[in-house]
Amino acid sequence: MVVAGPVSGPCSSCRRRRTARHSKTARKDHRVSLFTRSRQLPGTTGGEAEADGGGATGEGVTEEGVEKSGADEAMETAESSETGDESGPARNDSPRPGWFGWRQRYPRTARGVSVGTSVLAGLLLLVVLLSPARLDRMDLQAFLRLPVEAIVLAAVLLVLPPKVRRIAAVFFGAFIGLLTLLKLMDMGFRQTMARPFDLVFDWIMLGNATDWLRESFGRTGEVLAIAGVIILFIAVLVLCTLAVVRLTNVMSRHRPRAVLTTLVLGTVWVTCFNLGVQFGGVAFATKGYTGFLANRVQNVRNGLGDAKVFEKQSAVDAFAATPPDQLLTGLRGKDVLFTFIESYGRVAIDDPAMAPEMDATLKKGDATLKAAGFASRSGWLKSPVTGAGSWMAHSTFLSGLWVKNQQRYLNLTNSDRATLTSYFQKTGDWRTVGIVPGVRKSWPEGKYFGLDHIYDSTHLGYKGPYFSWTPVPDQFSLEAFQKLEHGKKNRDPIMAEIILASSHNPWSPIAHTIDWNDLGDGSVFEQIKKEGTNPTEVWKSQDRVRTEYRKAIQYSVDSLTQWMQRYGDENTVLVFLGDHQPVPTVTKGSTSRDVPITIVAKDPKVLDRVDDWNWTDGLKPADNAPEWGMDKFRDRFMTAFAK
Repeated sequence: MVVAGPVSGPCSSCRRRRTARHSKTARKDHRVSLFTRSRQLPGTTGGEAEADGGGATGEGVTEEGVEKSGADEAMETAESSETGDESGPARNDSPRPGWFGWRQRYPRTARGVSVGTSVLAGLLLLVVLLSPARLDRMDLQAFLRLPVEAIVLAAVLLVLPPKVRRIAAVFFGAFIGLLTLLKLMDMGFRQTMARPFDLVFDWIMLGNATDWLRESFGRTGEVLAIAGVIILFIAVLVLCTLAVVRLTNVMSRHRPRAVLTTLVLGTVWVTCFNLGVQFGGVAFATKGYTGFLANRVQNVRNGLGDAKVFEKQSAVDAFAATPPDQLLTGLRGKDVLFTFIESYGRVAIDDPAMAPEMDATLKKGDATLKAAGFASRSGWLKSPVTGAGSWMAHSTFLSGLWVKNQQRYLNLTNSDRATLTSYFQKTGDWRTVGIVPGVRKSWPEGKYFGLDHIYDSTHLGYKGPYFSWTPVPDQFSLEAFQKLEHGKKNRDPIMAEIILASSHNPWSPIAHTIDWNDLGDGSVFEQIKKEGTNPTEVWKSQDRVRTEYRKAIQYSVDSLTQWMQRYGDENTVLVFLGDHQPVPTVTKGSTSRDVPITIVAKDPKVLDRVDDWNWTDGLKPADNAPEWGMDKFRDRFMTAFAK
């Protein structure tokens, strides 16, 4: 007999394995259900479909759903990787990727935008790295080069660990942005002063630029220009930083290709650099940004040491120990007028587009002066500045020192260095005055220059309109000098520094000479201004700017020669000159800093003293007339009239 015993069940370990398999299958089925939708066949109900889930139809749908699920998951993973998202594929219960889920709805578009953004980031960096720091060199050839900075930057970022790499990308991007801003500053300064921006001395010039904008284009123009510059600077910094970060992420995701590309480009650069490969006369392998930065560092070092150099130069003065009664004895009893014509540069005389009209004005002035019994001699001086910075040219001319930057100007005006004007004051035989219509506020430097009295724009009696930057037309300024000082009876001889401002940038609108008896209080210029040009319209065309510049110089010269004919006499000595060349828009990139200078006198003994200067007869200096540095005039003049 066989006795049946109890049937033993599965062991506990088997039960756990079976339970795990069932759980895994359940999770898989649940996951599949998230990406699939059951398909109902015609004539079936939902319950039947579920009951028949193991049949052929249900099985086929499930396999198709699994295949689609895998494809979708892979695509989402790829998109997440491309955009730098490390959170993995998106799930239905998480926020939709992209703005409003557009990446999920339009994957091809998202891919195109991602690639396009990376390409634009690369192009932006190439542009800022290859852009020259001057507009006149901005051409296609400038961008057909290979910058070593890009290769070095890629190599450094590739070898850094991930966390440090992200920080370095932000730093390098911001640094490139700052250097790009410096390039933009250079472009602006080269367009106005024909030189790069000076990191040590030129910050004060920015305030002068805003004043010029306000006076030339009004308060609205000033605000819009400043706002535009601020927005531009912020945009450059942000875009350069984002571009470097973007490209760093791309290189990190495709590291093998990035390393290989960097090695190839590095090899190409070294080869082309050593062989001197050029395209259109421009070196293909460039290290321009490195040279640009090295020049800036050297300029800063030179600027910081310039104060000591200038101090030593200031201590040397050939006339410091000369007794007052032996100074300028050849001019005793004469009225001596040192007159600056704003922006009167060599271009006004030499440029073929301006020369015919300017020649006619100078010949007319010669005839006018000769008819009144005057003679003249003319030469050339080299100014320390161009485009702007008149006060530096004035102080160079009067001090006998090369005042090429704002620090030198401030050091000079705070020193005890004697100037040409202060030597006239030192003798005690002249009343020294300044006619400075361009000054609108207090000018403490006036006392340094040895001026007993200063007439600025508010003390000339002018009630007419401004002509853009110019507060007072030249003809009125000269007439005011006649009424306030020169025309007085029983007076001492006068030494005057007169600054004629009508030829100041932007040269629109400009005045024209009228009958001197009609000047009155200047109200007559209201109608003249209305008939003039609009600076906004003029500056849309380089040719129009150059034409208006030439007309402004003609007006200043006409005003001065007419004044001499009308009010000059045997005891009048006029020295007039330009302070600097105009902006490169007018000079068309000329590097000359020459300005004309002329001495006019009726007494032949005055001009006899300068015969050995070999200057040209008349108001127009010859092309080969002597050319001195502007800082040399003071000592030559004082030597000529010392005895």
